[in-house]
Amino acid sequence: MRWTLRFALPALFLVLIICTVVYIKFTQIWDQYNAPAYAWASLQNTLRGSELASPPPVRGNVEDKVVIMAKVESEDTQWVPNYLPNWQRAIYTVNPSSLDNSNSNSTALTTPLNKGHESMAYLTYIIDHYHALPSTLVFIHPHRRGFSEAWHTDTPLHDNVDALRSLRIPYIQEAGYANLRCNWNPGCEMPHRKNKHITPDIWREVFSAASQSMFSLKEKGVREEEYVPGEVGAACCAQFAVSRGRVLQRPLSDYEGFRKWIVDTKLSDARSGRVMEFLWHVIFGMEAV
Repeated sequence: MRWTLRFALPALFLVLIICTVVYIKFTQIWDQYNAPAYAWASLQNTLRGSELASPPPVRGNVEDKVVIMAKVESEDTQWVPNYLPNWQRAIYTVNPSSLDNSNSNSTALTTPLNKGHESMAYLTYIIDHYHALPSTLVFIHPHRRGFSEAWHTDTPLHDNVDALRSLRIPYIQEAGYANLRCNWNPGCEMPHRKNKHITPDIWREVFSAASQSMFSLKEKGVREEEYVPGEVGAACCAQFAVSRGRVLQRPLSDYEGFRKWIVDTKLSDARSGRVMEFLWHVIFGMEAV
C-alpha cells in the first residue's frame, strides 16, 4: 500500500501539472482565435443557409484609399476587386515565376526581393508612391478569411472584407495609425513585451538610417537609434491602417533605409518580417507599447 501511494502521489501531481499547462494553452488559443464569436457567427450563417461570409459585392467609384498586400504567386486575391471594388489596390507578387518576369507587358506588381514577409511589399509601395499617396492606406494579408489561416483578422468570421467594410476612415484620418487587430493576444500582453525579436542591437540597426523622430522623441532631441525602449509590444500580425499625413511625417529616405535593412540583414525572411511586424506602430509614430 505504501509503495502504491509513493508512486501514485507523484503521478497524480504530474497529471495535474500537465492538465494545468494544457488548460492554460487552450485558453490562450481560445482567446487568440476568438473561437466563441467565430463559432456563433458560423452557426448563424449555416442556419440562414447562406455561403459563409459572402456579402454581395459593393458597387461604386474607386475612392481615395488603397489596400496593399503581398502574395505568393499561387494565392488567389480575386476577392479584392470582387468585394472591395471601391478600393484602389496594390497587390505585390513576391515570388514571380521566370515566365512572368520575361513578359515585358506584365502589369503584375513585384518586390525587389522576396524577404521580410509582407514588409517588403509594404515599404515598396510607400517608396514608389511617396509623392502621390492616397489619403488612407490599409496594409493587410492576401487571405480573405478562415479560422486557421486568418485567425488574426479581428471580425467574427476572421474576414478581411468585413474588416475593411467596417473600417472607420474618419478615425484613421484623425488618429493617423490603427492596428486592425484589437485583441492584445498575441504580441501586446505583458509577457510578450520583453520582445525577443526587438533586441537593442536590432533596434539600432533598423533605425540607424532614420531621421530624428518626428514624434514622441522630437522634444527630447534623441535619435531613434539612440533610444532603445525596455519593452516593445504590438498586437499581431502586421495588418494596419495609416493616413497619408502620418506616412509623410517621415522623409522618403527613412522608408528606403528600412527596406535596405531588410535586404542587408542576415536575419531570415521570417525573422526579419517578424521584426518589422513589431515596429510598424513605432515607424508610424506610436509609442513602443
